[in-house]
This record gives sequence, structure tokens and C-alpha cells, in this order.
Amino acid sequence: MPETARLRLSVVVPVYNERDNLPPLTAQVLKALTGQVGSFEIIYVDDGSTDGSGPILDELASYYPEVRVFHFDRNYGQTSAFDAGFHQAGGDVIATLDGDLQYDPADILTLLPLAEHYDLVCGWRKDRHDTLVKRLSSRIANAIRNAVIHDSVHDTGCSLKIIHRRVVERIPLFEGMHRFFPALARMHGFTVTEVPVRHFPRIHGQSKYGIANRVFKALRDLLAVRWMQSRCLQYRYRDYTLNVNR
Repeated sequence: MPETARLRLSVVVPVYNERDNLPPLTAQVLKALTGQVGSFEIIYVDDGSTDGSGPILDELASYYPEVRVFHFDRNYGQTSAFDAGFHQAGGDVIATLDGDLQYDPADILTLLPLAEHYDLVCGWRKDRHDTLVKRLSSRIANAIRNAVIHDSVHDTGCSLKIIHRRVVERIPLFEGMHRFFPALARMHGFTVTEVPVRHFPRIHGQSKYGIANRVFKALRDLLAVRWMQSRCLQYRYRDYTLNVNR
């Protein structure tokens, strides 16, 4: 990866009904990254918001040249929003972030140096500020996931990640697969690490995930990933011969 000062970075943010969070989030990202990377863009993917998030995003894009906005015609889910953002991203590496103001965009700069040595750098909400139900359901889901697919990641649900472009171009994404970025990356031979990041209580809006999303749907998706692991093509060469005349 090039030095951070020369880096081209794309920040991909899925948005679903986060109207009040968008202006302060944009200000935080701009403050954190301006002058710290070579160039950057903020890609908002509006996942069919119904609370007026769309017009606010358009206004932000008209004011800040770093902001780009893409609107879905309806709600397709977070994985689709990430996938669309990845396809639109022009950076050497991609940072992913939620639009709920529960992360500090300055932590992107904490993860970036590790991307010199790893293909995927995951944030870990070690000191998590969520409701008891969310913490318990995530803890259960993480424990089951680690037992089944052995991805050795504490907090795969943390949206703050740094991903090399080559990773998003290689791994397949299906509905719900954003929860399994580390496992999918390792499945295709990429290196993964994680680092603690800051986490804050939600101030505006409501969480889009409940018990059904966090546990039951995740279990369904977990079985799909386990099947993919068992069928993924993995091989190494014992040796090879070079044709020196070519």
C-alpha cells in the first residue's frame, strides 16, 4: 500500500433513515481525513431511506466536493449498499463506516497503518456502548460464528474496517454477507487482523437490527458461509517450471 500521505481513500457509508446523523458525520470525516491522506471521497449509499435522508445527502454533496451520493430505488439491505459503494469507489483502499455516529471517523487513521501489512483490518468494539439486548445477541452470534467457521474475530459486526480494493474485487457478496467479511477474505487467501476502536451510544435515530436480524438471520447466513468454506477451491503448487524463452 502506498504511504498514507499519498493514499487514495474511499469511505463507504450505507445509509438508512439517519437524517440527523448525516451532517455531523460528514463534518467528522472531513475533519479527520483532510490533510492526512493523499485524497479521499465519502460515498453515501442511500438504501431507500424514508425519513428525508436523501435530500440531506444531496445537499451535502452539493456543498462538499468530497461527497458522492447514490440512491437506491428501495431498501435492499446493508450488504447491497456496501456492494454498490465498493463498485463506485475509486480509492486504493476502502474504509467502511456506519451512518449512526457510533464510531469515531478518526479511528480510520488508526487502522490505516495496519493496512500496509494486512488485506483487511477490522475494528473491534471492545468497550461497546449499546443496549443490553444488542450486546447479548451480538455476543451469542459471535460465539456461534467462531465455533462454526473459526474466523477468530471478536467483532465481525463492527462496520469500521479498512479493505484493500483487491479484496472487494475477489470476494463474493450475497444478502447478509457483510457480517462475514473476515471469513470471506480468509477463504480467498487474504490476511486479516483487528484492532480496538472507540464506540459511542446512539444519539439520533433507531437501530435497524433486532433479535431476528442479529441471531436468526445471522444463523441462516452462517450456514451458507460454512457451505462456501467447504466448497471453496484452495490449492498450492508443489513446484513449477518457468519457460525462460517466453
